[in-house]
Amino acid sequence: MAFRLPLIMQAKRHILRRTLSKGEKMLSGNSNIPKGYLAVYVGVENKKRFVVPISYLHQPAFQQFLCKAEQEFGFNHPMGGLTIPCREDVFLNVTSQLES
Repeated sequence: MAFRLPLIMQAKRHILRRTLSKGEKMLSGNSNIPKGYLAVYVGVENKKRFVVPISYLHQPAFQQFLCKAEQEFGFNHPMGGLTIPCREDVFLNVTSQLES
């Protein structure tokens, strides 16, 4: 059981990975988005790229982000990808609750 604890902690760290904007490499050094994840850009002025599990799309809290993005941008997102117009700290707070 003690051997699995570090693996669980490592997996939680990789559920939400912040990446650099403008298509640069992820902080983990991997520029590909893993299968089962999608990239979103979050922020009001300075957009940051996050890689989140696709399973978040079914969560009501994340769907509110999607509705807000649709209202603000429609289908024309300025970053070329899904852009969520909210503060980064709000996004991190909501997604950290989705992880548990």
